[in-house]
Amino acid sequence: MTRPFIEHVNVTVSDPERSAALMAAIFGWRERWRGPARDGGTTIHVGSDSAYVALYTGPGGEHAALRYPKGEPLNHVGIQVDDLDAIEAEVIAAGLVPFAHADYDPGRRFYFLDPDGIEYEVVSYTAVQPATG
Repeated sequence: MTRPFIEHVNVTVSDPERSAALMAAIFGWRERWRGPARDGGTTIHVGSDSAYVALYTGPGGEHAALRYPKGEPLNHVGIQVDDLDAIEAEVIAAGLVPFAHADYDPGRRFYFLDPDGIEYEVVSYTAVQPATG
């Protein structure tokens, strides 16, 4: 029996094409699927072979007009990477601003907001190399 794991997260965005391109540029993900979604919307799935983010927009490109404060209903999407510095460079190259950098046991992290205000936490558990010299 397979142990439960998170296969995908579905978020509402104003422009699925833009969001999919952004996720591909920052994380190197690929588009897995696109097509009609429940209730007449459109969805693009972007991610890896084992997990993805579903980027949904409503019928006719409608975006949820109601903005929720952080944590209601979504606090952030966490993405684990090997090379935190390389991903941060991609975030900056995409015109986004990394913030709340922290080194903590067992890793390092930073956050950024996408154009729709969705917060992403990028974390690396790769050991920090001690300085030499």
